[in-house]
Amino acid sequence: MTNAPKKRARRAAAGGVQKRARRAVVAAGCVVALLVAWGLRAQQDRAVLAGFSAETSANEQQWEAKFRAIPSPANLRSNMQLLSAHPHHAGSPYDKQNADWVAARFKEWGWDVRVESFRVLFPTPAERVVEMVEPQRFVAKLREPPVPGDPTSNQQDEQLPPYNAYSIDGDITAPLVYVNYGAPEDYQRLESMGISVKGAIVIARYGTVWRGIKPKVAAEHGAVGCLIYSDPRDDGYAAGDVFPRGPWRPPDGVQRGSVMDIPVYPGDPLTPGIAATPDAKRLDIKDVTVFTKIPVLPLSYGDAQPLLEALGGRVAPPEWRGALGITYHIGPGPAKVHLKAAFHWDMITIRDIIATLPGTSEADQWVIRGNHYDAWVNGAQDPISGLSAELEEARALGELRKSGWAPKRTILYCAWDAEEPGLIGSTEWVEAHAGELREHAVAYINSDSNSRGALRAAGTHSLEELVRGVANDVTDPEQNVSVLERAEATRLAAAPPQERERIREEPWTIEDLGSGSDYTAFLDFAGVASLNFAYGGDTSGVYHSAYDDFYWYTHFDDTSFVYGRALAQTAGTAVLRLADADLLPFQFTQVAGVVQTYVNEVERLAASQSSDIRERNREISEGIFKVAGDAPSAPPPQPEAVPPEFDFAPLESAARALDRSAAHYRQALARAEDHQGVALANASLARVNEELLRCEQALTDPAGLPGRPWFKHQLYAPGLYTGYAVKTIPAVREGLEQKQWSLVSQAIPTVARALANEASAVDRAAADLEAAIQ
Repeated sequence: MTNAPKKRARRAAAGGVQKRARRAVVAAGCVVALLVAWGLRAQQDRAVLAGFSAETSANEQQWEAKFRAIPSPANLRSNMQLLSAHPHHAGSPYDKQNADWVAARFKEWGWDVRVESFRVLFPTPAERVVEMVEPQRFVAKLREPPVPGDPTSNQQDEQLPPYNAYSIDGDITAPLVYVNYGAPEDYQRLESMGISVKGAIVIARYGTVWRGIKPKVAAEHGAVGCLIYSDPRDDGYAAGDVFPRGPWRPPDGVQRGSVMDIPVYPGDPLTPGIAATPDAKRLDIKDVTVFTKIPVLPLSYGDAQPLLEALGGRVAPPEWRGALGITYHIGPGPAKVHLKAAFHWDMITIRDIIATLPGTSEADQWVIRGNHYDAWVNGAQDPISGLSAELEEARALGELRKSGWAPKRTILYCAWDAEEPGLIGSTEWVEAHAGELREHAVAYINSDSNSRGALRAAGTHSLEELVRGVANDVTDPEQNVSVLERAEATRLAAAPPQERERIREEPWTIEDLGSGSDYTAFLDFAGVASLNFAYGGDTSGVYHSAYDDFYWYTHFDDTSFVYGRALAQTAGTAVLRLADADLLPFQFTQVAGVVQTYVNEVERLAASQSSDIRERNREISEGIFKVAGDAPSAPPPQPEAVPPEFDFAPLESAARALDRSAAHYRQALARAEDHQGVALANASLARVNEELLRCEQALTDPAGLPGRPWFKHQLYAPGLYTGYAVKTIPAVREGLEQKQWSLVSQAIPTVARALANEASAVDRAAADLEAAIQ
């Protein structure tokens, strides 16, 4: 599902806001020039790793160097070739075969392995029809033809055809309306133009917001059906040569994907908040709230063009126009479309592979690593590029163990099933083990798709210094500098010239986590500190299509698999460092800093909204307010209720308390690290590590967010109307954005309490550390 997410905001251009939001293309020569200019050719070796004494640090660095030498591009390639040889969606025969193969490899490398199974609801297509019935007849193909030379694109008997999982059944005929990306602001624009979608089928292009938001918002505005297509402006020939000549989506390529309302809850739709075991109490299908309210199907731009070309009415605004060789009209009509979608609503068995290396002195603390293995079709990039790296990490750790290394903490390596339909495998496992995770989980490290390019990292900011340290110790395979330096240079090269001087002075930081991949349940439900790693550029043109296969990947992506090796080195080094540290390498000054930023942002948002509403009301009262778009049929504007003066003092006070606690911990840590960590070597740190393990949980609230109790983290959640992209301090921010003023007033003290709990937890860890080093 992939950032990310799945997969994080990197997915917006290919249609999923976080699997692949398109980033600015950075010329490799520009990056190299920046690196040379900065004099960043030599990596900086630290004498002592954070969280280690001088002696344990030296030992750790030796093991890490041995580890990073083991992952093999040849093995990554052979893993991908085998695992992506056939379609392997959840519940398919090859999905089960892959699960068995992965479990056998873990055992071969010396890991203890168990398979945990769940029974979940997974609909597959029974009937799909999209046809234009007026002003002329056109029948959409709704299929992806084989590509000559691509040996797996012709496995159509094994493929799931293009569809959107968890759309409801429906059979409707209605006028068509073009709604741009189908985001909430697009409907505001339509309203300003006096155009209604009530009783219509909408056609939206992939991008800007996650696909599941498009039918959700359409239904809220009265639409009766939804079509989603990939426009070549975002995901096709406007970006570059299309497959098989180039990496971008061909005219008949279709982006499949789930439209489950995962911002309400992910996982099995029938068992929210509990594991989908055979005897679990399940909802009746009619009571499920995360299905779409209207039927929805995806289209290629080849199938979409005749529909769009037949639209009349107003010409679309310039920013709404894609790259098809037509004039983009909005409608409604004269195009009228028949949409039929019917599904087999079957229960399937899914299997999570859990491999364990037992710890020694701190065996009751767990470091967890995961990547999913199911795909919509062959899934070479999504997810096998990430899974292949994880498998090489597991093999390398097994080799270290045979050479005499043993981790202090227990390490779990997980291969998740049924991620694509809705993060199901990881969610069910977390729900099954939530109590244990809150007691034992140190951190969760995720990956998903992987490509060629600079390091991208997102996650819990208490792990930011860990990430920077790891990134400084991994070498970029093309630039021969650390991947940290490559990431810093790439960020600078992509920035506007007027911003570069400021950015040059700021450290590279990790991004916030929203949703879209398997970290979601760990962070948002269980309160486990989490990270997501990927390398990548701009080759996302076959996302969730039948052309995401071994042939495409080995011709257009990480063709030599050196960035797969870099991913294995990065994630595996982070696992080693967390598993072996004397003192868990958490830091909280970055947490305090971003929290203050979030608080400032919601305060500015509240002030801006109040000012805007007052100004609009003044213009209405004076008769000078004009509706954007100057639509003569639009109803006269009405004044809005002015928001109250919110009391942000509890948030401000809690943010200051967290800042003081973070400084307290930093001071205690500095004392512990004096003289090359001698104090760490002599201290009993068990109590400190127990406190650190639970710090992220302090930011959760058992009642969850307003209207979506599954999401318990008070700083991070996917947006209700973004899907993958993160909302920070979501209860307050989304209350403001949706003008639900009473929810804002109720949320402020809840978030403040979570921040105060975090400050207290950090203070306790600092006090325990001070006591340990006396």
